[in-house]
Amino acid sequence: MLGKTYDREVCSAARALELVGERWSLLIVRNALFAGARRFGDFRSLGIATNVLTTRLEGFVAAGIMERDGDEYLLTAQGRELAAVVVALTAWGDRYLAPDGPPILYTHATCGNAVEQHLVCASCGDVHDAREVVARPGPGMPAEIAARMTP
Repeated sequence: MLGKTYDREVCSAARALELVGERWSLLIVRNALFAGARRFGDFRSLGIATNVLTTRLEGFVAAGIMERDGDEYLLTAQGRELAAVVVALTAWGDRYLAPDGPPILYTHATCGNAVEQHLVCASCGDVHDAREVVARPGPGMPAEIAARMTP
């Protein structure tokens, strides 16, 4: 995992990057989610060094993203929720970094249609532009920092 480089950040995105922000992490999760990877050898197809893979898998187990069942590494509910992150990151990559089109298509197993990830307002529905999203202090924000954020 990354070093504790985000200690001064009061941000859940920074905390999440501590667990899944390293270059191999989401690829390991992707293969566990969508390629049936469960055993150590399954993840070796990524071309990742054995020591790095060991460190990532052990870190995922310690963080509750995966659990160990004999020789298998299984995603927990917490780990399976990263599917939304993988799908969103893939869609961004398809849009801006795949000149020949998407190399992988994520589809719904039940109906076969494309799966998409997008921003949704809990009250009025889809958010069509990131400029419509405002960051405001939440209950976990220390009061002294929240006071600086509020206009």
